[in-house]
Amino acid sequence: MRIWLSQHARTLGMTLGKFFRSPVASLFNIGVIGVALALPAGFYVGLVNLQSLSQGLAAAPQLSLFLALDASRADIAQIEGRLKQHAQVHKFKYVPREQALADMKAGSGLGDVMSGLAQNPLPDAFVVDARDSTAQSLEKLREEINNWPKVAHVQLDAAWAKRLEAVLKLGQLAVLMLTTLLAFALVAITFNTIRLQILTRREEIEVAKLIGATDAFIRRPFLYFGALQGLAGGFAAWALIWAGIYLLNNGLADLSQLYGTTFQLHHLNPADSLGLLLFSAVLGWFGAWMSVGRHLSDADRR
Repeated sequence: MRIWLSQHARTLGMTLGKFFRSPVASLFNIGVIGVALALPAGFYVGLVNLQSLSQGLAAAPQLSLFLALDASRADIAQIEGRLKQHAQVHKFKYVPREQALADMKAGSGLGDVMSGLAQNPLPDAFVVDARDSTAQSLEKLREEINNWPKVAHVQLDAAWAKRLEAVLKLGQLAVLMLTTLLAFALVAITFNTIRLQILTRREEIEVAKLIGATDAFIRRPFLYFGALQGLAGGFAAWALIWAGIYLLNNGLADLSQLYGTTFQLHHLNPADSLGLLLFSAVLGWFGAWMSVGRHLSDADRR
């Protein structure tokens, strides 16, 4: 066991030495891998942030009932009674037109303009939470309430969130396709890099095979090199994403202040970060394994 560990430690040290002996070429390869990985990973981060934003803003789908402007107190009481008795209504809240106008003045920043209005243009409203939040049930409830007397309009507040969810699913498919394409690119980069190293050490490999070196022994340093190069590319991609989020958050801070809200992009969580590094290392190892395997099979045929 000690001999096995010492052999791997010696191989790892020799592999690290290759990076330092050709720093420029190594940095270029790592940079290309980092950019290739940062593109799909960056899109994934954007989708995760959009998904968390949509869930936070529309966690519970609601129905907004806007009454006719000529609705009387009796009409409002009748609608309130029907909502209390409806089996699909979990709870509701009555929003009088005076409160709606006051909330709009406070939240829109147009209080002076709205104070000059001759009359309140906003209707009385009810905000309803349904027991069943599925799309079909909500749409059925919306159509039913929309036919009630003195109900001018019923709005499903979560409709935009459902559209956003469909867009996010399409985005996830696009990220998967982009990741697959760029993964092939990363494997090709490692394949060609290892191929060049094999060509420069062809005579050394042939001598090693003549004196009894196994294929596993010959593969080992190249596999280490491919895995370490992929891992370094993964770190470069992580750093690029971090820098991009940091710069974007600085711009979003100013934009959020203008709208009186707070929104920040979140970086990859620890599990996703570890997944990115492992994914890049495995792709580098796989590219090296393919390259060495092809050379050894060609050598055996000769």
